[in-house]
Amino acid sequence: MKDRYGIDWSKIPGTLFWRNPHIGRRMFFRHAASAIGGYFLLPSRPMETIARAQAQPIGKAKNCIFVLLSGGQSHIDTFDLKEGPWTPAGFNATSYDSIRFPQGIMPKIADQLDSIALLRSVRSWAAVHQFARQWAQIARNPLASTSRIAPHIGSVASIELSAKEQSLPTFLALNSGTDTPGSGYLPPQHSPFFVAPNGAGLGNTAHPAGPARFDQRYDLLLKLDAEERAAATLGAGAGEILQFNLSARGMMYNSNVDRVFTFNAEERVRYGNTGFGNACITARNLVRSGLGTRFIQITIGGWDNHSGIYTGAFNPTNQNSLIRQFDNGLGTLIADLKAEGLLEETLIVAMGEFGRTVGNLNAGGGRDHFLQQAVMFAGAGIRGPRAIGETDSVGRATTSPGWSRDRDIRAEDVAATIYSALGIDWTKIRRDDPLNRGFEYIPSSPQDLYGPVHEIWS
Repeated sequence: MKDRYGIDWSKIPGTLFWRNPHIGRRMFFRHAASAIGGYFLLPSRPMETIARAQAQPIGKAKNCIFVLLSGGQSHIDTFDLKEGPWTPAGFNATSYDSIRFPQGIMPKIADQLDSIALLRSVRSWAAVHQFARQWAQIARNPLASTSRIAPHIGSVASIELSAKEQSLPTFLALNSGTDTPGSGYLPPQHSPFFVAPNGAGLGNTAHPAGPARFDQRYDLLLKLDAEERAAATLGAGAGEILQFNLSARGMMYNSNVDRVFTFNAEERVRYGNTGFGNACITARNLVRSGLGTRFIQITIGGWDNHSGIYTGAFNPTNQNSLIRQFDNGLGTLIADLKAEGLLEETLIVAMGEFGRTVGNLNAGGGRDHFLQQAVMFAGAGIRGPRAIGETDSVGRATTSPGWSRDRDIRAEDVAATIYSALGIDWTKIRRDDPLNRGFEYIPSSPQDLYGPVHEIWS
């Protein structure tokens, strides 16, 4: 029995099946919190044994650009193309080696497939926006016992990769909403720094009375704070405020910072002249600048296509449809990074919250929520075109996982792949969490430890 989100609760191992789908969802997430995230509570769990496993991060990337397709894009129309009577002719399905790809709606990305791997055996844990979106960004069940202290994966990258001297925050979130997770229990300097770039520079980095007057006030602040700064120990709040002031000062009246967020109309047009395109330009500039930013999230919404999917978001005849905006921005970004020799040290990941229903369209000409999904990886030494995993003829379920763990790829595995690419030990357990249980970067489970899909580099 499936609920309106397409979830058949009786098919989910270890869950209680309730005929009321709303109760069923609550029971599922409550159970998953124990089975997946709440395994922290089991005193017999061999945490240290697991953590001491021979985890060897692959270390292929210096930077990561994480593109979140908010709303959940149709996997069978993008990264796991399935052709049928529903497929518009304008998709121009084309073979690239053994990969079928919708060249007609993503021509610029198609041109970069030699640097792309498509993960096609991915499955979301939840077909509900709120949960799946959070899950993708914190790499654990949002209702798990540790989720309230869990940092964004970009915040983990920040605490691992931040340098003592840098002009920009390590983690920038571009065009991202207020529901983007923060740094959790980690220090606030590892929170995402939110920017909606428009090419006119970084706002609020100049004083209304000018630099001279600002310098006078800043010097006065330093004198007033001298005793606190000289103290051997500072309270958490005082130390955080001082760090915040220093970080903010580094971005003010800084021509190098200005250049990252300043670009002309010609550049905007080349990237599609959209908000997403502007974010992609900024991501390129951040990677190019070397000012300290190592993890960049770009959020692009509009993928919740319950109706009119081929006349709206995936319209192949509309040069400004959502899929073409995505293609113009991301395809140009990959091409520019490649031309400048920066793609080899930059991992790009594009993923949604979940996929969409398969086969023929629904009564509204759209596609509804669906657990099966597909994820794109590019750069960082990936040699494509290649696909990891296979699904059945309509993309309903995985038929061949295509990687060493021989199961569906989950959000935790995607995050572990990002960490590994950045040289971060995904099995690391921090001992500074307020729950005093040890905080795992990637949760373990009774059956298996999640891990990176290194096959994208095989």
